[in-house]
Amino acid sequence: MSGRWTAAQWVLEAAQVVDVRVPPEATQQAVGYPTLFALVAFGALVPVVPTGALVSTAAVVALHHTMPAVALLIVFLLAAAGAFVGDLALYWLGVRGVRSEHGSKWLDALRRRAPQHRLEQAQQKLEDHRSQVLTLSRLVPAGRIPVMLACLLAKMPIGRFARGDVPACLAWAVAYQLIGVLGGSLFSEPWAGVAAAIAVTLLISGVPSLWRRLRRSATV
Repeated sequence: MSGRWTAAQWVLEAAQVVDVRVPPEATQQAVGYPTLFALVAFGALVPVVPTGALVSTAAVVALHHTMPAVALLIVFLLAAAGAFVGDLALYWLGVRGVRSEHGSKWLDALRRRAPQHRLEQAQQKLEDHRSQVLTLSRLVPAGRIPVMLACLLAKMPIGRFARGDVPACLAWAVAYQLIGVLGGSLFSEPWAGVAAAIAVTLLISGVPSLWRRLRRSATV
C-alpha cells in the first residue's frame, strides 16, 4: 500500500514540475480550426452560413494569438480548402442532376438561386473568357451560383471546374482574411475588430443586391 502511495505521490509531483495543462489558446484552436473548415464547406454547399464573415472573424481572432502569422496561415488554408470542398460537392451534385432525366433538387435549387438575367450574363462571360470567369466568380457578390450553373449547363467536366475553382477559392480566402486583418488591426479589443469585420462583409454582400433592387424599382 505504501509503495502504491509513494508512486502516486511521485506522479503528482512530476505533474507539478511539468505543466501538463492544455493552454486555453491551444484548446480554442483544436476546436475552432475544424469548425471553421466544416462551416465554410457547409456554407458553400448550403448558403445558410455567412462564410465571408466567418473567415473575417477567424482572421481577427488569429491576429490576437501568440503566433499570429501561423494562425493566419492556418485560417487561410482551412478557409480556402473548405470553400473548395463545398464548391466541388455542390458541382458534383449539380452534374448528377444535369445527367438525370428528372433533374435533382440540387440543380433546381441552383436554378432558383440564379436569376435568368444573371445566368445569361454568366453564360456569355463563360463563353468569352472560359475558366477565367470562375476565378472571379467568388469575388463578385452573388456571382458564384450563376457561374456554377452556367458551367453545369455547358457540361464542363468536373476536373476542369476544379482547376478553375482552386484560384477562385484562394482569392476569396485572401480577400475576406484581409478584411479581418484590417478590422483587427484598427482596434485593440478583439470584439471590436470582429464587429467591424462582420459589418464590412455584410455591407459588401448586401450593397449589390440593394442596388439591383433600386434599379429594378426605378425602371418599373
